[in-house]
Amino acid sequence: MTKAALILVLALLAGSQEPAQAEEKGWGFGTDLGFISGTTNNTVFALNFQADYYLAKEFSIGPMFQWVPSGDLKQYAFAGVARYHYEVNDRVNIVPFAGIGFIHADLSSSSVDRNDTSHYIPLGATFEYQVSPKLALANTVMLNLYDINFSPAPVRDTTSVAVFFGLRFRP
Repeated sequence: MTKAALILVLALLAGSQEPAQAEEKGWGFGTDLGFISGTTNNTVFALNFQADYYLAKEFSIGPMFQWVPSGDLKQYAFAGVARYHYEVNDRVNIVPFAGIGFIHADLSSSSVDRNDTSHYIPLGATFEYQVSPKLALANTVMLNLYDINFSPAPVRDTTSVAVFFGLRFRP
């Protein structure tokens, strides 16, 4: 009888506990500022915003918005992105990511206004330094793939490289 009671108590305790990964579910977000090189307008200042829904401690998905707000080139990119969060140690994380979406670019000079919309594929990695369990300093290197074709075209713009510095907030 005591064996059966012990087994019943252990089964109830095991069934009532949630997995450790369930604690990591929730929304996190990040914000960055930096530069994009290789655009039609050479190197430009940019802002990057993201939201991440953590499906597990190591994996998140969510939207990413990239904005070039100044100069002759105005650019808006939006993508759905998947990220894998690899913990090197308790302070350093490497977060490779890939996504797909669209980009709109508007190149306005004194004589001609050109714009185009294209597919957008961001590929990259973020290096995070955990300041606290929920806050990290971040450095992101990103390759942007797209096909911006201004008409009349000064050049065909298909790739750019971005470097961002920012903050990440975890759930």
